[in-house]
Amino acid sequence: MQKIKTLVVDDNKEFTNNVVKYFQNSEVLEITKVISNGQEVIDYLKKNEEIEMILLDLLIPGVDGIEILEQIKSAHIEKKIIVLSSFIEEYTLRMIKKYHVDYYMIKPISLASLEKRVLEIYNAPSSFKELKEINNDLEIKTSELLHTLGVPSQIKGYQYLREGILMLYKSTEFIGGITRNLYPEIARRHDTTASRVERAIRHAIEVAWNRGDYNTMNKLFGHSIDFDRSKPTNSEFLVTVSDALRLGSKAILT
Repeated sequence: MQKIKTLVVDDNKEFTNNVVKYFQNSEVLEITKVISNGQEVIDYLKKNEEIEMILLDLLIPGVDGIEILEQIKSAHIEKKIIVLSSFIEEYTLRMIKKYHVDYYMIKPISLASLEKRVLEIYNAPSSFKELKEINNDLEIKTSELLHTLGVPSQIKGYQYLREGILMLYKSTEFIGGITRNLYPEIARRHDTTASRVERAIRHAIEVAWNRGDYNTMNKLFGHSIDFDRSKPTNSEFLVTVSDALRLGSKAILT
């Protein structure tokens, strides 16, 4: 197949060097350009119409990622876009949805997972557009709920929790095998070990339990544990949050 010509917009040199190195011999994707200042993006896209995919970090000097998305929309530039960021707030999630970003990933990311997402998005036929939007909406709602519960997005456990919750939402068969099946699958996707996944998730829950809103936590978990004495186990947290999404988190948390 023809390589997917890709623009990387990110000022983190270590990250961009790793991306360029990872894909330099790829048969799938070609990193055509790396831009580290947001002011250069629109001019480059107008002069290089062959670009098909944009990997966009939201926190970039010059013009930030949201402004870049606004400019892309105003200029009627049609590209596949994957947003990458180490920190995403509720406002940012709403803006991502507004500008119809194809996908977003929380750093640190697995480059192997990034490659898979690029291929899925690039090859998805137009008939799957509605399904893609449903999945993207679900992922945004998951992130919003985790932020509401006080899980900081900059720690590894956040990404593992998010992925585990989505996996449970889409396939309840994982409920009976979280340690045996869910952790190993998350570990495989992120090139780590199941024990590290388990520890990172436990740490994320502990952080949330200490900083999250008491009323929100009590509404969500109060029925299953003694809220004043004990935080939920990893399994309780994962299953309860995935059930909240299935039932509609706004109905539960209001």
